[in-house]
Amino acid sequence: MPQRLTILISGEIYHIFNRSIAQQPIFKTLRDHQRALGLVAFYLYQNPPLRYSHFNRLPQDQKADFLETLAKSKKRLVEILAFCIMPNHFHFLLKQLEDQGIAKFMNNFQHSYSKYYNVKNERTGSLFQAMFKGVRVESDEQLLHVSRYIHLNPVSSFLINIKSLEHYPWSSLNYYIKNTNGLTFINAKPVLEHFKSKGGYKKFVFDQADYQQKLDRIKHLTLEQL
Repeated sequence: MPQRLTILISGEIYHIFNRSIAQQPIFKTLRDHQRALGLVAFYLYQNPPLRYSHFNRLPQDQKADFLETLAKSKKRLVEILAFCIMPNHFHFLLKQLEDQGIAKFMNNFQHSYSKYYNVKNERTGSLFQAMFKGVRVESDEQLLHVSRYIHLNPVSSFLINIKSLEHYPWSSLNYYIKNTNGLTFINAKPVLEHFKSKGGYKKFVFDQADYQQKLDRIKHLTLEQL
């Protein structure tokens, strides 16, 4: 088993990334994306009292009540500052709250999504690359740039154009600039507190849509080179 080069320390923030085996699309349908977001919200917490398969069969109002109860009574493994789900990979900006919190969260997310995807598509074997990658965010400046990199990923990957970015449903950007997509598990405060308004953050992102293609100092954080 490969050894992790980056030690994940509680209280620190990391850019976490992984992609599918052979870069095949694995987040394709509305159901796929909804499943991924459901797993993210569920596995934030230590030792949920239900298995996800049981939780997923609950009526929608009971799911909301269950997650609200978890939020009040259970410790989180990680804090999610930003995320973006792409067809064949994902990005998270995570603060580790408990020892091994990121590893537990990521392992649960990847294992559960892989099981769902394999059953749905009648396949077997690994879905993600062997080990997710993580790079520590070392300054406020890097925090802002990495959040922008993550939120711009659908544009820089030529999935959509910049005019559609604000409406891309599978990232935290809409929560940052409008707070209208119901992603209550996002903590945008560490990033947004550096701006006078949400509009200021939107300008920060949109004014440099080609940012990660031009700015050398972000290259070691983008992870595609690893």
